Amino acid sequence: MKWLVLVHVLSAIIGVGPTFYAHVLMRKGQSIEELRHSTKLSKRLDFFPKIGGTIAVISGFILYFTEDYGKFTQLWLLGSLILYIAIQAVVIGMLMPVSNRFAAWIHDPVNKDAKELPAEQLRLYRKANGLLYLASTLGTLLFILMIVKP
Repeated sequence: MKWLVLVHVLSAIIGVGPTFYAHVLMRKGQSIEELRHSTKLSKRLDFFPKIGGTIAVISGFILYFTEDYGKFTQLWLLGSLILYIAIQAVVIGMLMPVSNRFAAWIHDPVNKDAKELPAEQLRLYRKANGLLYLASTLGTLLFILMIVKP
């Protein structure tokens, strides 16, 4: 079972990891051209949470059902599951629609000569950054629960 724990931990790191460096891609003070490049990179990095997160959930359930973790009576286990669901809700349900709207404007050929973000795009950009910080905070709490479990 140690190999399954290894797969679970690595896939969790790979799956949640991109939320920790997404802030670098969407940092303040970038030019429009830098933001175009950052949004392209972000789209490529979306692959890792989809695959890593899926493997982490599957391996987590296998570990849960094959090992004696006291079922859902342990706070760290229930808390980890709730945090993971919350991260998915923030990223998929809230961040992706905002990011997609922002990226659509950034990559629209009509805006190729823009030198700064209009008010609406600046609002979307700031909202996306706030959601990234929320997802990172939840991810940090998730890792803390997984590391300090009894």
